[in-house]
Amino acid sequence: AIIFAFFGNGIYICSYQMSQNFIMICAGVSGATPTEEMNGAGNLMDFLDEPFPDVSTYEDFHTIDWLREKSRDTDRHRKITSKSRESFWELVKSLLDAWSGWVVMLLIGLLSGTLAGVIDLAVDWMTDLKEGVCLSAFWYSHEQCCWTSNETTFDDRDKCPQWQKWAELMTGHSEGAGPYVLNYFLYVLWALLFSFLAVSLVRVFAPYACGSGIPEIKTILSGFIIRGYLGKWTLLIKTVTLVLAVSSGLSLGKEGPLVHVACCCGNLFCSLFSKYSKNEGKRREVLSAAAAAGVSVAFGAPIGGVLFSLEEVSYYFPLKTLWRSFFAALVAAFTLRSINPFGNSRLVLFYVEYHTPWYMAELVPFILLGVFGGLWGTLFIRANIAWCRRRKTTQLGKYPVLEVIAVTGITAVLAFPNPYTRRSTSELISELFNDCGALESSQLCDYVNNPNMSRPVDDIPDRPAGPGVYNALWQLALALIFKIVITIFTFGMKIPSGLFIPSMAVGAIAGRIVGIAVEQMAYHHHDWIIFKNWCRPGADCVTPGLYAMVGAAACLGGVTRMTVSLVVIMFELTGGLEYIVPLMAAAVTSKWVADAFGKEGIYESHIQLNGYPYLDVRDEFTHRTLATDVMRPRRNDPPLSVLTQDSTTVEDVETLIKDTDYNGFPVVVSTESERLIGFVQRRDLTLAIKNARQKQDGVVSSSVVYFTEDVPQLPATNPQPLKLRRILNLSPFTVTDHTPMETVVDIFRKLGLRQCLVTRSGRLLGIITKKDVLRHMAQMMNQDPESIMFN
Repeated sequence: AIIFAFFGNGIYICSYQMSQNFIMICAGVSGATPTEEMNGAGNLMDFLDEPFPDVSTYEDFHTIDWLREKSRDTDRHRKITSKSRESFWELVKSLLDAWSGWVVMLLIGLLSGTLAGVIDLAVDWMTDLKEGVCLSAFWYSHEQCCWTSNETTFDDRDKCPQWQKWAELMTGHSEGAGPYVLNYFLYVLWALLFSFLAVSLVRVFAPYACGSGIPEIKTILSGFIIRGYLGKWTLLIKTVTLVLAVSSGLSLGKEGPLVHVACCCGNLFCSLFSKYSKNEGKRREVLSAAAAAGVSVAFGAPIGGVLFSLEEVSYYFPLKTLWRSFFAALVAAFTLRSINPFGNSRLVLFYVEYHTPWYMAELVPFILLGVFGGLWGTLFIRANIAWCRRRKTTQLGKYPVLEVIAVTGITAVLAFPNPYTRRSTSELISELFNDCGALESSQLCDYVNNPNMSRPVDDIPDRPAGPGVYNALWQLALALIFKIVITIFTFGMKIPSGLFIPSMAVGAIAGRIVGIAVEQMAYHHHDWIIFKNWCRPGADCVTPGLYAMVGAAACLGGVTRMTVSLVVIMFELTGGLEYIVPLMAAAVTSKWVADAFGKEGIYESHIQLNGYPYLDVRDEFTHRTLATDVMRPRRNDPPLSVLTQDSTTVEDVETLIKDTDYNGFPVVVSTESERLIGFVQRRDLTLAIKNARQKQDGVVSSSVVYFTEDVPQLPATNPQPLKLRRILNLSPFTVTDHTPMETVVDIFRKLGLRQCLVTRSGRLLGIITKKDVLRHMAQMMNQDPESIMFN
C-alpha cells in the first residue's frame, strides 16, 4: 500500500507491507537537515545525556519509545564509526564497543550458572534437613552423606549410619509411633520456619522478589519500566528466598524464578556498559538473552532456553539477539555442568534412558494425556486467577505472611503421610520418569518376576503388577488430587514461586498411572486387536515412564501454552530424542483443548490481572472502530495541550510541564491553524530549558521558545530567545482520523510506539497513546478499561 504522508514541513511517499513484520519505507522532501531526517528526532544535543537529579529518561511505570531508542543507538554507532577512522585508540574503542555485547553475555552465563548451581545444592541440603541430618558433615544432603559412607550397601543405599532422622538422633529409636510423630512434627516445623523466613525477607527487603517473575519480565521486555524489579536487592533476596521457598515443601518450582534471577544478572551487567545502561531498547536485547540463560540452567536445556525466550518471553528478538542468547545459554549450561550439583554428570535431575521404542497405537493414550493437560491447564488458570483476584480485592491480601504460613502448614501436614508428596517435587518427577530396571527398589517397580527369566538387564519383559505397584497407584492418585488443589492456592503468594515443576508433577503422576494401566492391559490382554500386532507375550512393550514424560509435557503446555520450546525442553531435559513425536502430539493437543476454553496462558492471565500495559502480538483485533473513536480529546474534554512554533514563552512551557504529566507535546504552527509541525518529548524540553538557564545568558521566563529554523530579528529590548528546533521530532508517527483501529493496534504492536498523532489534511485533531489503545481493547472485550495500570 502507498501512503502520501505530510510530516512537519515535508512531504513523504510511504509504502508499508503488512506481513509477519510491519515494514514502512518512506521517501520524500523535507526542510530539515539530512541528519535530522535520518534520525527522526534530529541529532540530539549532548546535554540530553547529562543527568539531572529530578529528571530520568523514563518515569517508573511508563513505556519506552522503541523508535527513539533505535534512533539514538544508530546515532551512537555512527559517531563511533566516524571516530574510529581518526586514530588507532578510537579504533580500539570501537572494537571494544562491538565486543561489549559478547562480554555481557559471558558474564550473564557465568553468574546465572553459578547461582543456579548454588541454589540446587542448597535446596537439596535444606529439603533433606527437614527429615534428618548427616552426623559426619551437617552440610551434606542425605544422598551426599551416604555416598561418603563406607558402610552403605547397594540394597540399603538410602540408609547409612552417618545419616539419622531427627527422632533417632533425639530418642535413639527409629521405629514406632513415637518417632513417627516426632519426625512428623519436626517436618512441619522446619517447613513453617523456611516459609516464614522467605516471606519475611521478601516483604521487608524486596517486595518485587515474589512470584514467578515471568509475567513482569514479559511486560518489561515489551517496553514497560518497572524500576527496582531487576535491581541488586531483588537479585539477592530472590536467590535466598527461592532456596527457602522450595525447601519448605510448598507446591512450587524454581524454574520461573530462575529466569527472573538471570534477568537481574543481565540488568546488573548492563549498568557496567554505557551502550546498554543509557539505552532501554538495547538493554531489552540483553534481557531477552538473559531469559534464555535462565531457562538453560533451570532445565539444563540451552536450545530450549533460546526457543523459550523467542516463543514465550521476548517482544523484540532480532537475529543478533538470537546468537547472543545461544552463547549466553551455552556459557550458563557449561558453568552449571562444571558445578555438577546433582552428582550425575548431567545438567538435570530427570535424565532417563528408555530401551523400548513407542508404537503407533500408543498415540491414543498420548493424545488423551494431551486432552487431560489442556483441561488441567484451563482449570488451573481459571481457579488460580479467581483466587488471586480475591486476594487483591479482599482483606486476604493484607496478610501475606499469614497466608503463606497457613498454606505451608496445610501442605506439610497433608504431604508427610504420603511418601510421594513428602519428597521434593523434582525427586518425585525423577522417579516417575524412570524406567523399571532389574536394580530398581521403588514401589512402582514391584512387579511379579518370572523365575525362569534370563534376559539382559536392560530388556525386561512386561510383568504383572505386584502389591507394591497397586499400593503406589493409590498413593499417586491421592498425590494427584493433592497437587492439583494445593498448587492453585500456592502460585501467586508473596514468595518466589515457579509453576513449571508443579505442572510437570501433575502430568507425570497422571501419565504414570495411565502408563501402568496400559502396560497391565497389554500384559493381560495381549490377544486384543490393538495389542496383537506389536505386543507379543514376553516382550517389553510399554514403558510407563514415557507416559509420565508425555503427561508432564501436556500439563505444562496446557498451563503455559508453549509448543515448540516445550518439546525441545522436554527432550533436552530427559535425553529422550526418540520420543519427539509423542511429545509433539501431547503438546499440540493440550494447546488445542486449552485454547478452546480461552486463548490466554497463565502468564498472560496474570499480566491482565495486574493491569500491565502489554500488547500481545498473538492477539487479534477484529472490531470495526476508527482512530477518531479512540483519540483524545473526546467530546466535552479540555483541548489538547500543544506548543506553538513561535509564540510560546519559557514560562508557558514550564507551567505546562508542571501542570501535566504527559510524555510529550505536539508542536503546531499556531493555535488557530493547528497545522502539525512535530512532536517534542517532555524530558528533552525539561533538560533543554534547565541547561539554557544555566549556560545561556539572557534566557528568562519571558523568553520566546522557537521551534522554527530561523529566529526573526527581535528588538534589543526583548529577552534572549530560546531556539529548540534540534530537539523537535519533525516526523512523528501520524494516522488519519479514519484509519481503522485494527491497523493502529498493529502499528503500536510492531513499532513499539508510545503515542501516535491523529491528523486530517495536516491539521492536528488528537493523540492516541498506548494507554488509550489498551483501554479501547479492554472495552471491546467487555472488560474494565480502568484496570490498565500506568502510574
